[in-house]
Amino acid sequence: MNFRITPLNIVSAVGLGLVVVNLFSEKSTAPRHVNMDGFYLLVLGCLILVTFITDMIFRFTLKDIKRIWIVELIFIVIAAILMVILQKVV
Repeated sequence: MNFRITPLNIVSAVGLGLVVVNLFSEKSTAPRHVNMDGFYLLVLGCLILVTFITDMIFRFTLKDIKRIWIVELIFIVIAAILMVILQKVV
């Protein structure tokens, strides 16, 4: 099996690292503080799953590693731009 590193693999690894760091980090217990850590971990876990599935789709449709890198980098940039636009709107 040929393992190729792609941008979405890197994004998934960074997200998985954030999940592990958040699981083992010290929890703050301030009065009247709503703890949303579990929800954020669930959302981040879903995003990791989506990036993994998207990476598999790109790998099966594109065979050339150079094209995979270009398409996945464009996908990441477009997703980041959409996230910034949605944050500004809401």
